[in-house]
Amino acid sequence: MIQHDVDLTAANTLGLPATAERLVTVTSLAQAHEALVEAERHDWPLTVIGGGSNLVLEPWLPGLVVRPALTDYWLEPADGDTVRVHVGAGVNWHELVVAMAERGLWGIENLALIPGQAGAAPIQNIGAYGVELAEVLETVHLLERDGARERVLGRDECAFGYRDSVFKHALENRVIITRLVLRLSHRPRPRLDYGDLAARVPASPSAADVVAAVSAVRREKLPDPAVLGNAGSFFTNPIVDAEKAQRLLDEWPDMPHFPLPDGHVKLAAGWLIDRCGLKGVRDGHVGVHDRQALVLVHHGGGSAAELLALAERVTAMVEARFGVRLTREPRVLGEAVPGKA
Repeated sequence: MIQHDVDLTAANTLGLPATAERLVTVTSLAQAHEALVEAERHDWPLTVIGGGSNLVLEPWLPGLVVRPALTDYWLEPADGDTVRVHVGAGVNWHELVVAMAERGLWGIENLALIPGQAGAAPIQNIGAYGVELAEVLETVHLLERDGARERVLGRDECAFGYRDSVFKHALENRVIITRLVLRLSHRPRPRLDYGDLAARVPASPSAADVVAAVSAVRREKLPDPAVLGNAGSFFTNPIVDAEKAQRLLDEWPDMPHFPLPDGHVKLAAGWLIDRCGLKGVRDGHVGVHDRQALVLVHHGGGSAAELLALAERVTAMVEARFGVRLTREPRVLGEAVPGKA
């Protein structure tokens, strides 16, 4: 059932005020199909919002906002020691990670405590502590807006990159993701070479041990959205060529840097922001988190315009000092000026 003029303030982890012209929550493929047919029939703009954890919402979302609530998942034996996990788009991501770790399945334990729903995971190609979703994802099941046709994309068709995918480009606002298929393994494969993870787990850790360690690190560094509005990391870590990285290291020898297989070097956006003296800065209703400069926060009473203005200020200062341009990670959805579609 379609609702009208729905307040979305509680539906985004930044807590920004926003209103959906129309909203429908879909709990089945049939309902998702019907929503797409309605959007096409009336030529409504389409916006899909899951947990609202990696979004900046403008005040007005015209057309039809769809919230997937397909919450089933099941396991299917695959080759050797692997298992296919079919995951509905509405499944809470962290709860899935915990459930798989408790079953002794490896592959997504480093992605613990990432907020949001499973259906949003491929959009950003979520990643943390040296692991990305693309490493374990087999297929994405979706419905296309044109004709509400069902389609299955393989990993290569998703065009995954660093915090990037086809869902942020050619398929943006054109599909509803309904299900993921992940391939996990019973064989222990701990990835502990990022940060101090190895020091936080036993010598032969279980997947659940890794989940606990990753969760502890994230809780220490990142604010709880239920307490302080935020969308997690607001900027991606910039990637530069080796020559640029060396020039920066000559000037700032303590700069964190991570060489990549292709010869490029990934820098730490949080370090760059911190060195600009911005950690803990508050600008009206928004600010930079005092423990993790990569996170922009909303103290309440603010707007998307305020937050985006702060993001541009941060970007400009980093570029002026280091010659490196930061890229925003959350997607911006909606319109700044409300108006009936």
